[in-house]
Amino acid sequence: MAPHELAVDWDALRAAALDVAQRAYVPYSGYPVGAAATADDGRLLVGCNVENAAYGVTLCAECSLVSALVTGGGGRLTAFTCVTGSGELITPCGRCRQLLWEHGGPDLLVETPRGVVTMSDMLPQAFGPEDLNR
Repeated sequence: MAPHELAVDWDALRAAALDVAQRAYVPYSGYPVGAAATADDGRLLVGCNVENAAYGVTLCAECSLVSALVTGGGGRLTAFTCVTGSGELITPCGRCRQLLWEHGGPDLLVETPRGVVTMSDMLPQAFGPEDLNR
């Protein structure tokens, strides 16, 4: 494990993600997802997917988590993990990687099935807020 990963309790994050995945609202796909992260002020944040009969308005677990970050006072994400309802570690999709970049930046640690990486590894050459000033 790299030195920057030692301060992160990945087991606790995965457990929180699995717990919230059990509360996911997934009557259409049957595919519950839970996400957990820490914020730069030490808060633990969680989110789960919430489906809708109008599929386009379904909320993913990452969206739910980022909403909790913002409504809880803001800040930056520092470590993130995501699991299925059975506890299988999964990787965020491209859309969610962009969302995580916006609220965690290049140094956000992301646990993946292949190990922990930074967001800059997960989303190289990312487009972010700084690009809007060009």
